[in-house]
Amino acid sequence: MFNEGTDKATVGLELRSATDPALVTDVSNACGFSFGLINLLRAGVQDRFLTDTTTTTVPNAFQPADLQLTDPAFAGNLVGGISPCEPLDSPDAVVRQKCEQLIRQQIQWAAHLGLSAVLFTYPETQNSSNANFARVVNRALGMVTYTQIWVKITVEGDGRRAWGQWNMLRTFCQHSPKLLVVLQIGAHMPDADTMKQWVAEPVRVVMLPTTAFLANKKGFPVLSKAHQSFLHSLMEQNVQFIVSADNEGSQAHTGGPAAYQQYLSHLHRTRPEQDIVDQFATGYHDYLQSPLQPLMDNLESATYEVFEKDPIKYQEYERATYRALLDRVPEGSDTVTVVMVVGAGRGPLVQRALQAAENAKRRVKVYAVEKNPNAIVTLRARKQTEWGDLVEVVHCDMRYWTAPEQTDILISELLGSFGDNELSPECLDGAQRFLKPDGISIPSDYTAFIAPISSTKLFNEVASFKDTEHMETPYVVKFRAINELASPKPVWTFTHPNRNLKLDLGSPAFNAHNNRYSTQRFRVSSDSLMHGVAGYFEATLYKDVMISIHPATHSPGMFSWFPIFFPIKEPVYLRKGGEVEVCFWRCGDARKVWYEWCVVPVAEEGEVPVAASSVHNVDGRSSWIGL
Repeated sequence: MFNEGTDKATVGLELRSATDPALVTDVSNACGFSFGLINLLRAGVQDRFLTDTTTTTVPNAFQPADLQLTDPAFAGNLVGGISPCEPLDSPDAVVRQKCEQLIRQQIQWAAHLGLSAVLFTYPETQNSSNANFARVVNRALGMVTYTQIWVKITVEGDGRRAWGQWNMLRTFCQHSPKLLVVLQIGAHMPDADTMKQWVAEPVRVVMLPTTAFLANKKGFPVLSKAHQSFLHSLMEQNVQFIVSADNEGSQAHTGGPAAYQQYLSHLHRTRPEQDIVDQFATGYHDYLQSPLQPLMDNLESATYEVFEKDPIKYQEYERATYRALLDRVPEGSDTVTVVMVVGAGRGPLVQRALQAAENAKRRVKVYAVEKNPNAIVTLRARKQTEWGDLVEVVHCDMRYWTAPEQTDILISELLGSFGDNELSPECLDGAQRFLKPDGISIPSDYTAFIAPISSTKLFNEVASFKDTEHMETPYVVKFRAINELASPKPVWTFTHPNRNLKLDLGSPAFNAHNNRYSTQRFRVSSDSLMHGVAGYFEATLYKDVMISIHPATHSPGMFSWFPIFFPIKEPVYLRKGGEVEVCFWRCGDARKVWYEWCVVPVAEEGEVPVAASSVHNVDGRSSWIGL
């Protein structure tokens, strides 16, 4: 749409009393607005048709005098407003039928002109479902190809009714990705918890009546801190704005219409600067990526290079190794500490281990073990040019290597976004036999966490594939357009080394000890539609040295891992204060590991649950990680 994808705020103008599209576009252009909004029908035209008792239908084509917008030349600068839809709930069947026909003809006319969007206004009637309104909106969605369907929802009071209206409407419309929200906000802003649910919804435009603005000391329009905070949260998603005024000269603030556009543009320019993680993730926000499978696949050089740019992860690994060396070898000792880096990649952890040894003034011998034949080339080159005899490069899968000696410190970076989803447990099961009885594993443990989330965008992205496989596949995602419905909770922990482990590699159940099951209950803070489960991890490298992507403990500046997203096939409606139970399984056989998950809204005390999602990805039918 207008100026989409630019770094400039896109602001439109509605002059509610204007009847001339030329006036709206002239004022919009003169005041720096990107587009205007004008109703398609002239005032009174709908009432005239609906109250005409001489016919049970309306003419199948409008007269030019019925329309405010007739010239296609304005199509690129205007959004068309649809006439009020309250008559759709009239007890008079003829009135309802006429109203439906008028709406259908307006949609056809807008599409004929080539308008980018048409705007419905959610009826003000207190009808519990507004099913007739939803029906005509759903029909409109099927009538257009390029014209977007916007629906204006007004946030009032505590804000719950507005979200309930939207949720009912999009459910009637089968969660159509073509249905977009215009969120009208007045001077009163509901609490932050209520408003944050809109971050996860397809809000295309925020409409601000001039009465929503305060006046600063010079009389110019400004918004409250609460308004600013909420708008900033949406600006990163290219949300547009509409300033709604009675007419060109009715504004109560200094500066006229231009002042509102200038203020919103200023607000856009001065939004908080992105942190290093968001800067790194530019272009990847809410973008679905399949998790890596470094055990089954050989990673490309470019993939290694991206992750090697993370300064925090390797800094913390070096700090953990430094601390372990100090604890293991007394100062001044000539003891040589054996360090094995398993899954060495192109050697960043090898370099950090050597640096830690230099800083600790301890002697080390390092083995760099890697199965990827292409990464081995880089490791051998670095041995020749940088490391010399300090490093022994080994081309072998760590699970099957016969080490020439036992190691004091075993270092690995096999973690995935869910901790164990890149098969760190299975790899380290095979490698821990190299470790001395009192040896140190870095990392020493890692814990997976889950949280229920709402995200219309992510759900629509997965649903667009229209198959079960994608709905049962976890994705790595840098979240933005989501609402986390409750704080994350732990599901399971893996600890290394596992001193009691005895592997029976010939048995089909040799990996059964790494299977897990967990169920967690979450209480949600607002009415919401749950679309899936977010996954995170925390890892202890050594003692109190940790790395984390858990939102509350995220390692500042670390960008090697984005969270993981587990979709659910059918969104689950949750009431404010209600609870939802999330069940998770980690399963495996001799060839693969996979996750299964399901969601159960918790019934009232004493009642039996009557709703639940299906169990997703049974027996790894849709997604799995190869051993």
